[in-house]
Amino acid sequence: MPITFLFLAARMLDGIWIESIRYFAGAAGVALLCWLLASRIAHRRIQTRRATTADRLREVRQSLWSMTVFAFVDLITVVLIAIGAIAFNQGPPVLTTILWQTALLIVMHDAYFYWMHRWMHHKTMFRVLHSVHHLSRTPTSWAAYSFATGEAAFEAVIVPLMIAVVSVVAPAEPWAVFIFLGHQIARNAFGHAGFELAWPGFTRSPWTGWLTTTTHHDLHHSEGRYNFGLYFTWWDRWLGTEHPRYHERFAAVVNRHRETAAESVSVHGAVSP
Repeated sequence: MPITFLFLAARMLDGIWIESIRYFAGAAGVALLCWLLASRIAHRRIQTRRATTADRLREVRQSLWSMTVFAFVDLITVVLIAIGAIAFNQGPPVLTTILWQTALLIVMHDAYFYWMHRWMHHKTMFRVLHSVHHLSRTPTSWAAYSFATGEAAFEAVIVPLMIAVVSVVAPAEPWAVFIFLGHQIARNAFGHAGFELAWPGFTRSPWTGWLTTTTHHDLHHSEGRYNFGLYFTWWDRWLGTEHPRYHERFAAVVNRHRETAAESVSVHGAVSP
């Protein structure tokens, strides 16, 4: 099919619709989960400060704009397919290919995000690109896509390039891309949830300690100088950017007694995600 303006416009509208479904499934899904579990997880609230309704509305409004930017950048994928730089599997799905492509996409994305994120914390770049996201000092799941225009573009542009990389080895599996993008929004929404849902010992276990937690990213929002990783903790550990009290802060939250939270709720009102 020739690439015409009408074709690209239609694809962009489709992209906005798909991005919106993905965002609201992830952000609203996590918010709903926190609301349903309110009485069980009140003691797992990470910060004492509460996000306001105005905070949530700002996060949703900015996320809606980011999704428009994502959809525009996604047109790169259309062009790469048209020129043969990306090949998708047109036959039956191959499970082994789905598995290794999904894993590779996640690992590549985490590496890119870490270095992009650190770069955006340079004084000049922060003001231009990243300060909008950090308006959420007490983030909620709705902050998952709350980016300035420039940051949204940098967040999105790597995806078609990563798909092009994996398709060099074997045609990209649509299921691998679908799982990767679903994993991305789920981890993003949970990372901003404001409640720690992982179990005690999670951060020090050799089986799970290499995965980020909500506390890990929440510390980045509240203090800013540490914890730049997205899915994994290894880049922060390798390069000395993990918060020095991360394990201590995590343990304090997950080992907090429910009675403490109950007293807090009686003072501040009902729990909200």
